[in-house]
Amino acid sequence: MDNGRCYKSGDPPNALPHKGGKIDKYALNKHCAVLAAEFSFADELNSMARQSAAERAWSAISRFYDNCKKKVKGSSGFPKFKKHCRSVEYKTSGWKLSNTRKAITFSDKKGIGTLKLKGTYDLNYYDIKQIKRVRLMRRADGYYAQFAIDVDIKIETQPTKEMVGIDLGLKYFIADDKGNVEQSPQFYRKSEKQLNRANRKKSKKYDPKKKKAKQPQSANYHKARNRYARKHLRVSRQRKEYCKRLAYSVIQSNDLVAYEDLNVKGLVRNRHFAKSISDAGWSTFRSWLEYFGHKYQKVTVAVPPHNTSQNCSNCGEKVKKSLSTRTHVCPHCGYVEDRDVNAAINILTRGLGTVGHTGTYAWGDLPSWAIGANLSSNGESTNQESPRL
Repeated sequence: MDNGRCYKSGDPPNALPHKGGKIDKYALNKHCAVLAAEFSFADELNSMARQSAAERAWSAISRFYDNCKKKVKGSSGFPKFKKHCRSVEYKTSGWKLSNTRKAITFSDKKGIGTLKLKGTYDLNYYDIKQIKRVRLMRRADGYYAQFAIDVDIKIETQPTKEMVGIDLGLKYFIADDKGNVEQSPQFYRKSEKQLNRANRKKSKKYDPKKKKAKQPQSANYHKARNRYARKHLRVSRQRKEYCKRLAYSVIQSNDLVAYEDLNVKGLVRNRHFAKSISDAGWSTFRSWLEYFGHKYQKVTVAVPPHNTSQNCSNCGEKVKKSLSTRTHVCPHCGYVEDRDVNAAINILTRGLGTVGHTGTYAWGDLPSWAIGANLSSNGESTNQESPRL
């Protein structure tokens, strides 16, 4: 993969070209033992934890080559070296839960020892053999342990005989074809003053002279940086919880949900709307919508967004309008409706036309929550929401 060149179409998707032959994920796993013999810090880590790191590297490499093969527009996601890794992942060895499931002990040479677990009352409902992986993560407010449990997440529900088309926007977070709208919470906008204030306090404690002299910054700087990071983490959690509960409500109320297949990475390149689009959390909402659709066996359809706001949902004629025009007025049939509601009706119409031809998803791909899910050993995603949902 020198200079970001892609492999030939005839090469198998699970192997990459190399001077010494083909390299696949199994070769990377074997190379972990070579690195352990060469570097002491790698030898101190559990062998399966080293293999998990190799799997992450292979996931990034294979994703890059897949993007090249599919000729994805823009950046193909060339793998980059991750200097600061804030997580470590163990498989079935290197850790042991206590009898009460309230503590976990790590037995490798890193010296982690025994850690007390909080909020793990649901671990008693599962067999130890069902826990496939354990991931330790460091965040701004502390350390977290994630458990990947092999369970069947599908739940049968009674059909509601309802369907909905959803338009994602900035004025309204979502607008459906029935005229119902949900206001955008704008968590980042509401916390922007506090974030900027915390950022200024952090900058005042930063000493560029120490940076040039390659000396560590003061303890007060690191405290200010941590306070700033915790505020960002709070905003992120607010957005995630809002998207999760809204997606759950939509799935529970409908048997079919049609929504736009938006290219959010491309949309955020617009400097005028980048902050508002990032604050909206469209990708997070879609991920949870598809996850709950898979869990409760509901149909979720991602349709191409082209001209959904321009076409008239009543007669089908194209009515050009700028972003500032919030009301759809059709000169051909006289139909008047809110711009977002008109788009939601078009989305539902396209979604109904998609079902039965290309499957649940518009392009036949896996849902976004299942892509890159590498916690479970069999490659399937596991339950990821709180027990109340």
